[in-house]
Amino acid sequence: MKIETLHHLFLQSSGICTDTRKITPNCLFFALRGENFNGNEFAQEALDKGAFKVVIDDIRAHKNTGETILHGNSLVLLQKLATFHRNYLKVPIIALTGSNGKTTTKELIHAVLSQKYRTTATIGNLNNHIGVPLTLLSMTTETEFGIVEMGANHLNEIAQLSAIVQPDYGYITNFGKAHLEGFGSEEGVIKGKSELYKYLNDNEKLVFVNGNDDKQIALTGDMERFTFGSGDFDCSVILKDASGYLKLAYQGISIQSNLIGLYNFHNIASAIAIGQYFNVSEENIKTAIEGYTPQNNRSQIIEKNDFHIIMDAYNANPTSMLAALENFRQAKGENKILILGDMFELGEHASTEHQKIVTYLEQHPFAKIYLIGENFNNTHSTASHITTFQDFENFKTFWKSEHFKDGNLLVKGSRGMALERILDLL
Repeated sequence: MKIETLHHLFLQSSGICTDTRKITPNCLFFALRGENFNGNEFAQEALDKGAFKVVIDDIRAHKNTGETILHGNSLVLLQKLATFHRNYLKVPIIALTGSNGKTTTKELIHAVLSQKYRTTATIGNLNNHIGVPLTLLSMTTETEFGIVEMGANHLNEIAQLSAIVQPDYGYITNFGKAHLEGFGSEEGVIKGKSELYKYLNDNEKLVFVNGNDDKQIALTGDMERFTFGSGDFDCSVILKDASGYLKLAYQGISIQSNLIGLYNFHNIASAIAIGQYFNVSEENIKTAIEGYTPQNNRSQIIEKNDFHIIMDAYNANPTSMLAALENFRQAKGENKILILGDMFELGEHASTEHQKIVTYLEQHPFAKIYLIGENFNNTHSTASHITTFQDFENFKTFWKSEHFKDGNLLVKGSRGMALERILDLL
C-alpha cells in the first residue's frame, strides 16, 4: 500500500492505537512487536473492539476482507506515516534532546509557546522510536507548533529520530553521564546527542544554544544559532535568587518560578529564549513560567507529616545526582536526610560512579544518608551517617522501626527504583 493511501485512511480514522487495552472506536491499529509481546496476535481483538483498520507484519494475521494491511515491518510503516503526516501538515517543529532536563524543558517550552500558538508536544516522556512517531501523528491541522522530545541510549538513535521528525529547530539541554551502558562513555554521549546538531546543520536549520555551556558553543560555532544565558547573548536571562524556588529576571521583568535547583535555571532560560525568538510577549512568558508546576516526581516539593520533601525520583544518572545533591547541600534547612536509589544503565561504569557519589557524601555533613539498591549496597564507606540497603523492602523495615518525625528529605533515584514509595512510609 502506498503511504499516501495509508495516510488517507489515517485521516479517516480517529487516530493511532498500539495497545488493545486502549482501543478507541474507528482507530488505526498498528500491531507492533517487542521482546515480550507480538501485536499481531491481537489483530482480531483490535477489530472486535472497533478498530477501523489493523496494520500487521505477520501474514498469519492477514485477512482478505480489507480489514488488515500487511507490511514487512509495522513499526517502520508507523514511522514513515508519521514523517509523511509531518510534511503534510508543514508544522514548524522544535526537537530537543540531552542527558538531563529534557521533559521539564519540553514542558516549559510548551507552556510558553502555548501562550501564542496552538501547540502539540510530546506527552510525558514518550520520546523513543515509537513515542516520537505517535507524537507527530497526534498533530492536526489545528496545530501551529510542534515540540518533540527525543531520547536515546545508543549511538545513531537521535540521527534516526531526527530523520523521522525532520525538525526546523533544535535544542540540546546538556551532555552528562546518562546511559553510559549504551553510549560507552561520556564522549559517546556527546557524539550521540550531537546527531541532532548534524541533522540541523546538514539541513541549514536553526539551533538554540545555552551560551554558558562551552561545549555547546564550540560544537555549534559554524551553525545558525540563537544563544541565551546569563551574559551577553541573544537572550539574556539573569538568575536573581536560588535559595528556594528559582527567581529570574528577563527584559526587566521578574519571574518567580515553581522550580528549585540551579540545574533548572537553564531549563527555564531556554523556554524564555525560545519564547522571545517566536515573539511571545514578555508578559505571556512570565505568565507561562510562573504557572508551570513540576509533576511526576520531578523535583516536586511535597509537605507531609512535618517532612519537607524534594521528590526527584523520576530518573537519575551521575550528573543529575550530583547536581541534586549539591543543590540540597546549599539549600536552607536543618536535619537534611538523603534517600537515594541506584542509578541504572551505567554498564561497566556502575561500580565506579556509585562509589564517586558515596565519596562525595562522605565529604559533606548531611544528617542521615540512606542508600538503596544493589549498586549502592556494594559501595564502601566508613562514615557513620551513611547506611546502605540491598533493596527497598529492607529499607522499609528499617524506616518503620526508626520512627522518624520530621526533617528535610531529598529522594532521588532511577525510575526503576520507584522511590516515590517513601511517601507511603511517612
